[in-house]
Amino acid sequence: MNLMKKAWSGSFPHQYIQRRTGGIVDEALVGDLAVLGLYSTAREKAGWLFNALTSARASRVLGFCNYDLPILNPGRNVRVLAEKMGADLDECVDPPEYFTSARRFFERKIKYWQTRPMPEDPRAVVSPADARVIVGSLEEHSSLYLKESLFGFEDLLGLDKPGWLRAFKGGDYAVFRLTPDKYHYNHSPVAGQVVDIYEIHGAYHSCNPGAVIMEATPYSKNKRAVTIIDTDVPGGTQIGLAAMIEVAAMMIGDIVQCYSGREYDSPQEVEQGLFLEKGQPKSLYRPGSSTDVVLFQKGRMQFSGDLLQNTLRTDVQSRFSQGFGRAMVETEVLVREQIGCALS
Repeated sequence: MNLMKKAWSGSFPHQYIQRRTGGIVDEALVGDLAVLGLYSTAREKAGWLFNALTSARASRVLGFCNYDLPILNPGRNVRVLAEKMGADLDECVDPPEYFTSARRFFERKIKYWQTRPMPEDPRAVVSPADARVIVGSLEEHSSLYLKESLFGFEDLLGLDKPGWLRAFKGGDYAVFRLTPDKYHYNHSPVAGQVVDIYEIHGAYHSCNPGAVIMEATPYSKNKRAVTIIDTDVPGGTQIGLAAMIEVAAMMIGDIVQCYSGREYDSPQEVEQGLFLEKGQPKSLYRPGSSTDVVLFQKGRMQFSGDLLQNTLRTDVQSRFSQGFGRAMVETEVLVREQIGCALS
C-alpha cells in the first residue's frame, strides 16, 4: 500500500514538532479525507472537475460557504469555535461579540506586541506567521537540498525575473504552512526596503501535506505575491536580499497588502521604496489555509540550530518525509519568533 492509499484510509498520520516543548504532535488535518479524495480521485478520473475545484471561482465560493455565513449568538459561539481550534480569544484585539462570522474570526487581529515577543538582536530573522516551518537549501551540494519538492525555484519567482533568479540561486529557503486555525496576518521577517513587488496568477491548490505530495511543486503553481526586500540599508537586517512569497491556497480569496508600522494603525499598500520594520504586519490572507515562502541569498544568513535538526529528524511521521523519500519535518513556530540570523 503506497503513501497516498495510507493517507486516504486515515492510517498514516502527519506529525510536527512543537518548538516550545520539543514534543511530537499529531496534526488533525481539516477536511483531510475530502482533500485527499479530490487529489486522488478527481485529479485522475475527472480532470475537468479537479481544475474547476482548484480555480479562483471555486475558491471564492468555498470561502463564502465556510466563512461568510453569519454566526448566531456570536459572543457564545465564537468561544466554541476558538476552543475547537485552540485559539486564544484573550489575544484578540476585538471582543468576542465582534466575531459575527467565521471570516471575522479567521481575519482576527491579535495583540502581537504583547503576545508575540521579538528578539532585540537587529541581525535576527523572524517568522512571518504562526505556522509550521520547513527550512532547506537551494544549493545542490547541501544536506538540506531536495530538488523541486515543494516548489520549482524559477516558477516561484517568475521566469520573467532573471535578475531575482540570479540573486537567489543556491540560497536558502523557509516554507511556512498556515493551517485554517492560525492567525492569518503575515509580518515582515526582516527589516529593509522594498525594491520590487508583483503578483503571479495561478491556481488555488490545497496546502494539505497529502495534497502537496500528490500535486508536484504546488507552491509555484498557485497565485502568489512576491516582495523583494533589500536589507543592506540603514536600519536593515543586513542579510542581503530576501524574497517573501505569499502563496494563496484553497478557499483563500485574496492576499491583501496592508503594512502597519505600529500595531494595526494606518495600514498602507506595500510598494517599491517602502521601508518595512521587522515583525510588523505586512499582509493578510482572506481566509483559509495558505503558505509563506521566504528565500535568502547564499551565504548571508544561518537558520537556528533546532530548526535545522528538526527538519532532518527520522523519528517523526511526516507525510512530507514519506512522500519525498527523506526526512522533511515541520516545526511549529510563532510569528516574530527568531528562525535565524545574519552571518557576520
